[in-house]
Order: sequence, then structure tokens, then C-alpha cells
Amino acid sequence: MIRVRGLTKRYGSKIAVNDLSFSVKPGRVTGFLGPNGAGKSTTMRMILGLDAPTSGMATISGKSYSHHAAPLHRAGSLLDARATHPSRSAFDHLMALAHTHGLPRARVEWVLKMAGIDSVGDKKTGSFSLGMTQRLGVAAALLGDPPVLIFDEPVNGLDPDGVRWIRGLMKKMARRGRTVFVSSHLMSEMAVTADHLIVVGRGSLLADTSMEDFRKQAGSWVRVVSPEATVLRGLLGDRGVSFTVHDQNTFDVTGVGADLIGHLAASCGIPLLELTPQSESLEDAFMRLVGDSIEYQGVGR
Repeated sequence: MIRVRGLTKRYGSKIAVNDLSFSVKPGRVTGFLGPNGAGKSTTMRMILGLDAPTSGMATISGKSYSHHAAPLHRAGSLLDARATHPSRSAFDHLMALAHTHGLPRARVEWVLKMAGIDSVGDKKTGSFSLGMTQRLGVAAALLGDPPVLIFDEPVNGLDPDGVRWIRGLMKKMARRGRTVFVSSHLMSEMAVTADHLIVVGRGSLLADTSMEDFRKQAGSWVRVVSPEATVLRGLLGDRGVSFTVHDQNTFDVTGVGADLIGHLAASCGIPLLELTPQSESLEDAFMRLVGDSIEYQGVGR
């Protein structure tokens, strides 16, 4: 398990992470979501002891990462796939890591095969594409067979087959009881991968919720088209609902379901040309949640 309590990181006057607290539990994939500049990578670096917090603390399995005698056996991570010696082969890169923890050659060979890059194990990492480097980073994260896995934007640079592979791997690891913590700024990716979401914006916690509950929080409404729309709105208005009127015959209604609208219209002899339940996408719900915390926004034309 990963525990973060009151974690804060300042760089001069800039607050990158602001009093952040959450837990990442085993047995599920936890998505770490937020716009660019939200503090996700900084938080992950503090969890792994790569950056010192200004205040607060982060623990993995009850200890700071640096206090574990054999950290590769406690947590594996992929933060920067390019953090390899470009003149060293993939095999030698992993073997160097293995030597620090007394891991055998067979384990290196296994993770290379698992990541699908065993055929290029003798190639220099400097010649690797981003996707191949990402696979090598995942192999390194799994080298010590750790119960905790931390991935920062692992799908970057992967082709469709690679994306499906990493999704399947993370889900499989979670099913086996491991703690899987994966960052992304793409709601669409987390929607098909994560079981739980931690959402941050400008370094502060915005949401700590299951994916199921997040789906339920997505806005919903009913699109109604009727030549007697004004009359129908008058009847519905007594029920404390809200409307968005598009034209003389078309409006959206929030606060009541399509079945009640249909029954009401039928009982009053009001014809309906359309009665369609609508809901916002998860990406729209995510943008609504983080909208005020987006630091870099372009202007549409």
C-alpha cells in the first residue's frame, strides 16, 4: 500500500504539491489523474524518495522508500523511460539493476520476454524507439517482483498493441493483489484501465473516488422534442426540474427521468417527437472537475 499524508512541495514561491493526502490500496488499479502541471510527477517522485517534500510524508508498505533494505523488492517504478545509458544494451541495463539486489540472470531474461523485447535485448537502448524504451522501463519495474507498481504515463509512445499489453498487465497485477498506481492526463485511458481515481489540480486533491462512483457523477439529462414543448415544460416545472431550451420545440430537462416525462406527456395527450436520455462523457466530467485548475490553456479559433 502507498500512503501519502499532508505532502507538500514548494519551489520558491511556487507550490507544486499542496497538502496532499490519499491512500493507494492493493488489488486494484488506481489512476492518478490531472492536467499537465497538476503535480502528478512531483508527487510520484516524492513517494519514491527522488524529491524531498517540503512537509508531509509518503510511505510504501509502511516505510519511506529509502528505508527499505531491498527497495526493488518493495516497489517497481517507471517514471522516465529514457533514464538509461544509451550505449548499454537492454540486457546489460537490467542486469546492472539486478546485481544491486542479487537477482539472477534468469529473472532478467524473464522480464525481457514478458515485455516483448527479448529479441532486441542485445541492442543499445540509445537506438530504441520511445515505445521500446517504455517496455524496457516496465521490465525494470517488474525486475524485483514487487507488490507495489508505480507508472507515470506508461502508454506514451506505445502502439495500439503496446497499449493493450500495458493495460492488460496492470489489470492482471491488480487481480493478483498488487498495488498499481498509474498517472495519466487522459480520462479516456483511465476509463478502460482504472478501478479507482485520485484526481489532482494545481497540486491539490480534487477527488478520491471509485471509477463506478465517478461514472455516476457524470451529468445526465433528457432531450425532449415536442410541438407542445411549452405546455410540457409548464407541467414539469412543478416538479423542481431545470431546463435548457434550444428552440421552440426542443429542450433538455435535468432532475427527472425519461420514463416520468413520457408518462406525463401520454396522460396529458402531449405528442413527443423525441425523448432521449443523455449523459456527458467521462472526459467532459473530468474537464468539469479540473477546469479551474488547468494551468496552460490554449485559445480556440
